Amino acid sequence: MSDSSPLPPVRLRPEAELARDALATPLLSRAARLARWAGPDTRVDPGGELAEEQLPAAAEVLGLVGANAEGAASAEGAGAVEEAGAAEEAVGLADEAWQVAVHTGLVTVTDEERGTVEAGEALRLLTSGSPRDVLEVWLGALEAVLADASVPDLGEMEALLEEAGEDGEVDLSSLDWDPEAEAAFLDGVLGNLYLLTAGEDGPGEGPVPLPALAASMIVPEDMEEPTDEVLEQVSDALMRLDDQFRLLEPIGLVEFRPVDEEVLTEEGGSDGAGGSGIDEADVSRYGMVRLTPLGLYGLRARLLEEGYEAPVVGELADKGADVLLDGTGAFPPGAARAETEQWLARREPLAAARELLSAARGADAGAPLRRLRCQQALSLVGAVAEPALREVLDDAELGGLARVWLAEHGAADVPAPPESMVFWLTIDTLAAQLAAEGNSAELRELVEGLAAGHSGFFASAWRVEHPATAEVLEAMGRLHPDKKVAKEARKAAFKARSQRGEQGE
Repeated sequence: MSDSSPLPPVRLRPEAELARDALATPLLSRAARLARWAGPDTRVDPGGELAEEQLPAAAEVLGLVGANAEGAASAEGAGAVEEAGAAEEAVGLADEAWQVAVHTGLVTVTDEERGTVEAGEALRLLTSGSPRDVLEVWLGALEAVLADASVPDLGEMEALLEEAGEDGEVDLSSLDWDPEAEAAFLDGVLGNLYLLTAGEDGPGEGPVPLPALAASMIVPEDMEEPTDEVLEQVSDALMRLDDQFRLLEPIGLVEFRPVDEEVLTEEGGSDGAGGSGIDEADVSRYGMVRLTPLGLYGLRARLLEEGYEAPVVGELADKGADVLLDGTGAFPPGAARAETEQWLARREPLAAARELLSAARGADAGAPLRRLRCQQALSLVGAVAEPALREVLDDAELGGLARVWLAEHGAADVPAPPESMVFWLTIDTLAAQLAAEGNSAELRELVEGLAAGHSGFFASAWRVEHPATAEVLEAMGRLHPDKKVAKEARKAAFKARSQRGEQGE
């Protein structure tokens, strides 16, 4: 993602609701329970990790299956193996929760030498703080989990430590692990998941196939058919993401359906999971992930810290009409409408219509798109806005817009516009569409229809005294598929620029 342009606006749930979700996440709730359990007899090592002999008791406090390690050691046969494995998993979960408690300040070390701890200020915030306080603690827990998710498999790390030389140095290069690259990879994946969730062309709140996320980071956009080498990289990335999302689900960032292990067996190993072996009819077997409302909040907070512009629907509701029209200029249609509806809900309709019309005036580059957003906003006000529209019928910049609105709402006695106003409104509308959509298929169709329905259009259009006349005519020449018509448009654009030069512009 580039941080030079705003991201799609998102709809966030109320902070109180998000805070309740945060408190209910398995990892944070476990961390809080351990913080309340910790007392004078609790001991930690210099790094703040819970003493190994206390981990079984911590697991038992959390009510985790297999917490009784002594029972596991005395069991017999296959049951002993299963119970021992469950105990080991329970201890691992307790250790993970304790580390989150320390990282977030739910627990603080009071004496490093003696290894004593006490409940931290963050625990008080979870129980009696504001929803934002709770979310701040949760964000701290999220950062801890994300850091862990970028670390290689613990088993590989332990094997590497056992092979360390006498000097105790660990050769991380043998793991093919670059900490910065791993963190950047995961950040990129989460950024793409955010875009898919926020964008109107994505699945929204629906799940995203894991292979699609992996491919979004590996396959170049201009590659029509991935090579075998690229497919193998996608397969490796898919399995890495499967591990990472398993870690991220307990903190409430995502809802995750892991890769079906039977698929790997059927495909003859993980190579089939990322390439042409994927069964598109049942792609969900290769993993599905959905960003939760809490996760959307968390990723936006991280993006803001990284310098991205990440708007939220509703942020402009208490701003002026000028801020609304400029701010929604880059919004997708659905988000722009939602933002405008919230803005209108706080105002008296007729007064809001007058404020919108006043803010829509201007000859700057952003003015055409402001007028388009104004027109769309006025369509939500209803017939009560009619007096405001009639007041601007003689306005050079708003008169055409007003006539269109009045006609669409069945108003009587709407004066016919002069030809100059019709041409000015046409150029203004095309300039707005160009700013909003770029060289889109919809704009191409509009250009073709305009040229076909108005013979001699270019002969008159270049004379229109609008700041964007030349730019619009150049775009028409670029977009129109008929070479003859495109040439007419380019000639008209040249004349428009020459006229502006004669006028000292």
